[in-house]
Amino acid sequence: MTNAKPAKKMTKLLVVLLSFTLLASLSGISAPFQSKAYAATPHDKNFSPATLQFLRANTGLDGEQWDNIMKLVNKPEQDSLDWTKYYGYCEDIGDDRGYTISIFGATTGGSNDKHPDGPALFKEFDAASGASNPSVEGGLSRIGVRGSMNGSILKIKDSEKVFCGKIKGLQNNDAWREAIWQTFYKVYIKYSVQQARQRGFNSALTIGSFVDTALNQGATGDSGTLEGVLSRSGKSTDEKTFMKKFYAQRTLIVDTNEYNQPPNGKNRVKQWSQLLDMGKTDLKNADAAIVKVTNWKMK
Repeated sequence: MTNAKPAKKMTKLLVVLLSFTLLASLSGISAPFQSKAYAATPHDKNFSPATLQFLRANTGLDGEQWDNIMKLVNKPEQDSLDWTKYYGYCEDIGDDRGYTISIFGATTGGSNDKHPDGPALFKEFDAASGASNPSVEGGLSRIGVRGSMNGSILKIKDSEKVFCGKIKGLQNNDAWREAIWQTFYKVYIKYSVQQARQRGFNSALTIGSFVDTALNQGATGDSGTLEGVLSRSGKSTDEKTFMKKFYAQRTLIVDTNEYNQPPNGKNRVKQWSQLLDMGKTDLKNADAAIVKVTNWKMK
């Protein structure tokens, strides 16, 4: 009899804890004793588990941070924060870069883009689909498209309607999504992370700013690329000081060379600089801030 009341109290405590844990899992908040470092967030659902693990291992950023980076990237690309809808995007936007494809704007190449990333993407797709000796032509063949390399340029022999129709059909294809992220990493993200870290910078905002510049203007090469902008951004070891100079330098050229239609480019850079001023450098708990800085009209 003397143990009856304590037992009841313990039972009630367990019921409360279990109920809270169940409610927490349904609402997306962390349950008691759950490690915040590994707690799933609503942002994680926009990535496959393999992609999340890959990005964490190679960039040090988690699903929430990458989801917010992609929202900031997609606003000036598609005028939308719902970036996952564009894995199957394909269009010839008339910028002499050939076709523009998927979430990071891979191109097939043209007079204004002599080193396109589209060929690498189709080769990665062939590899992700199981090819033992992957090739650009193999990737094209898998989706039923006719095309071949002409030097560094990928020439598509089918009509835009046919080609882009095939790309659209890959929207939910797991191998295609894996190929997208592998190509995105190898061509733009890896270099961007390296450039941030060698300067002693590790924040999601800085890495995202570099990635956005690289995919929009090219990673390396002439003065308009990420490499070129970085070379004019000074040598400050203070991250905020450096990034202020970086944003100023990028703003000078972001609406030139058909990188963006003015004034979209300036607004593109302003998104990142505003988040810096707001202190959102880790891009965590930043949902409201992301909405605020992307609330501009594309031209």
